[in-house]
Amino acid sequence: MTGAPREILLVSGPNLDLLGDREPAIYGSETLADHVAAAVREGEHHGIGVRHVQSNHEGELIEAIHEARGWASAIIINAGAFTHTSWALHDALAAFDPPVVELHLSNPAAREPFRHISVIAPVADGVVAGFGGLGYGLAVEAVARLLGPMP
Repeated sequence: MTGAPREILLVSGPNLDLLGDREPAIYGSETLADHVAAAVREGEHHGIGVRHVQSNHEGELIEAIHEARGWASAIIINAGAFTHTSWALHDALAAFDPPVVELHLSNPAAREPFRHISVIAPVADGVVAGFGGLGYGLAVEAVARLLGPMP
């Protein structure tokens, strides 16, 4: 990708389209659009574009990951509840060679026991969790550092 613009695929899983209304005590009052905007701003700071996809359907997320193999410099994924169940997302991410960062607004390790296991983590380069909306910018910064300076 020498000289090519760098772009991140930001993947948002099920129920994240309800952010701002859904359990604000856990997920905050910011909307998904607010979080995506924060990621875009942080990307601009690092000279990295951000493309976002959200779906409540596992297959659509897998298709987006497959398509990203042709253009994305990295993937940031907040898989929502699929984090704990989707071996299909795991396999799609395993087939993606550039960096993958797992992202969560809350800290799954501090929540219900079923949330303590991530099937995404084994194919991710790192996890950003528990920082609320700040996590979106942190995840983009992590990707920028993993990618290093522009060639």
